[in-house]
Amino acid sequence: MTTDITTLTPDVVIVGAGPSGLSAARELAPRLSGEVLVLDRESTAGGIPRHSDHPGYGIRDMRRFMSGPAYARRLVRQAEAAGATIRTDATVTGWAGDHTIEATTPEGRIRVEARAVILATGARERPRPARLIPGDRARGVYTTGHLQNLVHLQHGKVGKRAVIVGAELVSWSAALTLREAGCRTVLMTTEYPRPDAYSLFTVPGKILFRTRVATRTRVTKIIGRPELRAVEIENLDTGERRTVECDTLILTGDWIPDHELARAAGITLDPGTKGPVVDGALRTDRPGVFAVGNMLHPVDTADIAAIDGAHVAGSVLAWLNGQSAPAGQVRLTADAPFRWVAPEIFRPGDPAPARHRLLLWSDRYIPFPRIVLRQGGKVVARKRLWWPAAPGRVFRVPSSMLSAVAPGGGPVSIGVEG
Repeated sequence: MTTDITTLTPDVVIVGAGPSGLSAARELAPRLSGEVLVLDRESTAGGIPRHSDHPGYGIRDMRRFMSGPAYARRLVRQAEAAGATIRTDATVTGWAGDHTIEATTPEGRIRVEARAVILATGARERPRPARLIPGDRARGVYTTGHLQNLVHLQHGKVGKRAVIVGAELVSWSAALTLREAGCRTVLMTTEYPRPDAYSLFTVPGKILFRTRVATRTRVTKIIGRPELRAVEIENLDTGERRTVECDTLILTGDWIPDHELARAAGITLDPGTKGPVVDGALRTDRPGVFAVGNMLHPVDTADIAAIDGAHVAGSVLAWLNGQSAPAGQVRLTADAPFRWVAPEIFRPGDPAPARHRLLLWSDRYIPFPRIVLRQGGKVVARKRLWWPAAPGRVFRVPSSMLSAVAPGGGPVSIGVEG
């Protein structure tokens, strides 16, 4: 028995209809004679912002201050108005060629034979099993995405007392959602010595939600069956443990890219980000395949992911016009306390990365770090930055520091001095 497969031949196929994918589509569609096709497995385009019903979206890319759903709807309208085709309920299942993917839709299977592919599949929070939290298998444990989908899209109910694992921006987003659902956040817990989010969010959040942030702590046990009744919290410095009563536990942060499609293609992944290795033009090591957004830097804000999408358009157009990547490349690596850097490849002759920034993730708080670039065992550049490196949020380094790098001098490590 054979199954019919419909074959589509757009100029560009974009996998993922979140901020980065939709922004790429908006920029590319008016500049190509062929189709720009966006595929997304969800029933509604827009990505995570569509169920993140609080303000703070669109600041950097749209110069607006709007709610997540409003931002998502605006991105969809812009992409469609530009001429892009968006197909939802389309789950990409694999590759059938260098630029050919297969997907399932309610109308049947499709094969998409494109001239270029953009991977914009984003990132997700690790669930409880991946975090290895012991204890009972209780109901009432959610990731932020699951929580917001339940409350904002399905209008479901949660409990009355919540503990949030994490104290970063997304953690306060979860607290807002819990507040809307009538659930009080009684505690946030973080392994770091200070809250991960900006003070602009942390200080008002503590007052608004009457929430205590317990630093240098972790959840060591989940208690309750079948319903969650409490969690056990351990102080990492003293080893002291205590029980906190709650009926809801939210697991925030601890991101991992949705990289399955990249892995299936044999695209090289970075051990730090777990996403595809890319250069400043957002090329992967499979020619004609590009990657954007939070699958590259898990996780940054939605507007930064959108700017990635707009940035990749020029690179895709260059590829379609027969331009190849500049010869030679320099591998960028992160030294402690940094965990990763993106992009990971510097090509002399390429345009600067999006917003002229290298993105890094720090495991330690440093108020005003002096950034150093080392190549061949020598410091080739150093610069004091007047903003902090902090766990739980992306740290930005001016890409102009790469001007001191020797094209043939070997890998470059990025770290701090002192």
